[in-house]
Amino acid sequence: MPVPLFPAPRTVTTTPGGAALDAPVHVTADPDLPPQGYRLRTGPEGVTVGHCDVLGLRYALGTLDQLRARHDYTATGYDISDHPDFPVRGFLLDISRDRVPTRRTLARWIEILALARFTQLELYGEHTYAFRDHRDVWQDASPLTADDLRWLDARCAAAGIELVANQNTFGHMERFLRHPRHAHRAENPEGFERGGVQRPPSTLQPTDDNAAFATALVAEAAREVRSRRLNIGADEPFELGRGRSAERVAEQGVGEVYFSFVTRLMAPWLEAGYTVEFWADVFAGHPELMDRVPPGAVPVVWQYDGPRLLSEVIDGDTPEARTWQRLGADLDNLREGFRSRGKLLSEAGVRFWVAPGASNWNSLLGRIDNAVDNMLDAAETGRENAAQGFLLTSWGDHGHWDAPSVAYGPVVFGGAVSWSLEANRDLDIAAVLDDHVLLDEARLTGGVLMRLGRVHRDLGVPLLNGSPIARALFPDPAVPLPALPAPEALDRVAATLAACRDDLTAADPAAADGDVVRRELHHAVALAQFALDVLRARAAVRADADAVPDADAIEPAAARRLLRRIEPLLTEQRACWLLRSRPGGLDDSIRELDRLRHQLTAAAHA
Repeated sequence: MPVPLFPAPRTVTTTPGGAALDAPVHVTADPDLPPQGYRLRTGPEGVTVGHCDVLGLRYALGTLDQLRARHDYTATGYDISDHPDFPVRGFLLDISRDRVPTRRTLARWIEILALARFTQLELYGEHTYAFRDHRDVWQDASPLTADDLRWLDARCAAAGIELVANQNTFGHMERFLRHPRHAHRAENPEGFERGGVQRPPSTLQPTDDNAAFATALVAEAAREVRSRRLNIGADEPFELGRGRSAERVAEQGVGEVYFSFVTRLMAPWLEAGYTVEFWADVFAGHPELMDRVPPGAVPVVWQYDGPRLLSEVIDGDTPEARTWQRLGADLDNLREGFRSRGKLLSEAGVRFWVAPGASNWNSLLGRIDNAVDNMLDAAETGRENAAQGFLLTSWGDHGHWDAPSVAYGPVVFGGAVSWSLEANRDLDIAAVLDDHVLLDEARLTGGVLMRLGRVHRDLGVPLLNGSPIARALFPDPAVPLPALPAPEALDRVAATLAACRDDLTAADPAAADGDVVRRELHHAVALAQFALDVLRARAAVRADADAVPDADAIEPAAARRLLRRIEPLLTEQRACWLLRSRPGGLDDSIRELDRLRHQLTAAAHA
């Protein structure tokens, strides 16, 4: 059976009689085709390609290469017409939650992004670029350098991808503000409380001096790439109005103060002719600001849980929903998915992008069903409201413990549905991974990634922005696990993990990173099995009718057994990390397990 084309084209018709493998290819520019579109015909008379532009030609020739790989190519004629739903199809990779990829890993990402027809790559930055005057901030992070960006820009350009500078400029500035010489820039130098937990300062005070400071950070990265587009982030300034800007916010309102600062951040770039992306958080609570989006600015509407999960958690008024409400989440807005903000921006005449998530973070194994639902919602809403861009995001919360390959499935699906939603809505992700990405003759690895990505659902504890496995490993008092999985659910998931481990042993991925993928997934399974045993140990205490434990209580003997397993797991985590990522953030990432280690140590000596 021929390997399916990827992405699936809009229209394909076949006729008996194909082209010879060495048939000449007649290429013609056709301005009547849609941007990035092409028409490809093969048959006994040869091969013809009509294309609108250089990307259309690239995609046509890529499709032709896939056809030639089929054994029936010389016996079957093809007539294919294709063009994208979204002009910009981007992928954002978080490199600031400790995991900074090696050049080899970045080159692998470019291969996969080019296959999936992404047109843009952004590396989300906070402190992991070697800023000239800020060595104290990045010196332990193994940051990207100017040479790295120029190298990556060239690699991207050769693959038909635009490398876009991305540097946060308002919230998420912890790594700068922790240093004494930058403490004066903080909205609240003493930090802030969120969800009952004291957190370090993360938000810049919205001043002219800080706008100049942030703009200089963006400029250092932007000047090393050729793109005339950049992303200033500016999301989640949690402390805004709770510190030095409190009086101003009381007078003008938080939305006004926020957008005034963001406008200052954008101004020099817009004046220089850049397109500036920024996160559209503010419009959820302040739709009146939409009319003030300046020309050339692109609000990016993000949403990271799909409609089905949101309905399950929010409509049931669950403890999980109440937790997020205490953290300040606008559940009514979340429940609408992309549609409420997308419709408002469209009606206001503001060109915007949609940004779903790969659901790899806070999960260890991924949440593939949620990622698919989230991306479908984004693509549908974006098409309905004429969104110009689709930006798939892969974040790294809690030290980016998930293996890079966990995001491979979401990336191929996101590329496909942002190219042509209707043609790829029912994409067989496992088959694409095995046939096009991992080259697994045994056709096992893709299925393993899909089954692992559904484990979070099988545990029967629906969560927003994470899985029970990750919450077991990285307990956060602000976001407690609302319930423990039932014993039978733990047994089912343990059986799934064991079966996946066996399939990985039999898998044969021939891609250049195939052996790395198998090793990192074996390790992910081992970490997940450890997390299941942590959950079992907690459930055993709760089942004791005579005990009234705290939520994280574990019997001393069980805690000692679990503690003995941590060091071997950490040894393999370090080894797998260094196969893909630079060493700088590794120790910080490993420390994310400290809270669990401390809980187990306390329990072991109780």
